[in-house]
Amino acid sequence: MNALTSDDLEFLRRPLHGFLTVSTGEPRPVWFEATDDGLIQLFTEPDVLKVRRARRDPRASIVVAAPVGERERWVSVTGRVSLETDGAHELAERLAARYWDLGDPVRAADLEAMLKTDHLRLVIHPETVRRFAY
Repeated sequence: MNALTSDDLEFLRRPLHGFLTVSTGEPRPVWFEATDDGLIQLFTEPDVLKVRRARRDPRASIVVAAPVGERERWVSVTGRVSLETDGAHELAERLAARYWDLGDPVRAADLEAMLKTDHLRLVIHPETVRRFAY
């Protein structure tokens, strides 16, 4: 199947880390969001290596696995990536609230500093979706 299922979306909406690979790069842990229309998006600074790689070769994949202590499960999404100039800060705010306790003044200050810099939205358009659950 080449689209995310409702079960996949439910799993991917948990505060789990994804491991992103852009073209020929090595995987990096990232925050991400699965959208209602089945896209995967994350935010990043515009001058980082993954953006330069995506501009040269717009292929990317993300793998998300259940944490230790749960039954084995993972979802892998591979597809073309687009770099979007809109919505990155709003995405950063949603993801920070998902992954951090923003009641913690240190984390709130981290988010405030993050929002003062430029960001892009990196969007994966799924072409291949694989999954495993045990």
